Amino acid sequence: MQAYLVGADTLGNIPDVLNQYGIAIHKHVSGRNASHQRKPASLKGVDLIILFTDFLGHNVMRHYREMAHEENIRFVACRRSVCALSQSLDKVCTKQCETCPAATANGRKH
Repeated sequence: MQAYLVGADTLGNIPDVLNQYGIAIHKHVSGRNASHQRKPASLKGVDLIILFTDFLGHNVMRHYREMAHEENIRFVACRRSVCALSQSLDKVCTKQCETCPAATANGRKH
């Protein structure tokens, strides 16, 4: 699964948490640059959008949520912490547990 991350200047331990869920980072934008604050041209190849709310303005979040809805891509909005991200991913991943390759490969129960 490929994720598009929006928000946060640095990711810290976030890539490790995503790896546990079988999620790779497709692209990461901080959201500070003016070009990051508009809808991206395309989200081709992205399965999940992760919005770190403590680093984003309302308009930036709205643009990415709308695009996710238009392209039928799931999105998660949470604070930039390992615990908050894990809790949000647990909610999203429970719907696809039986078919999730990460659940069987990592022995992880969502």
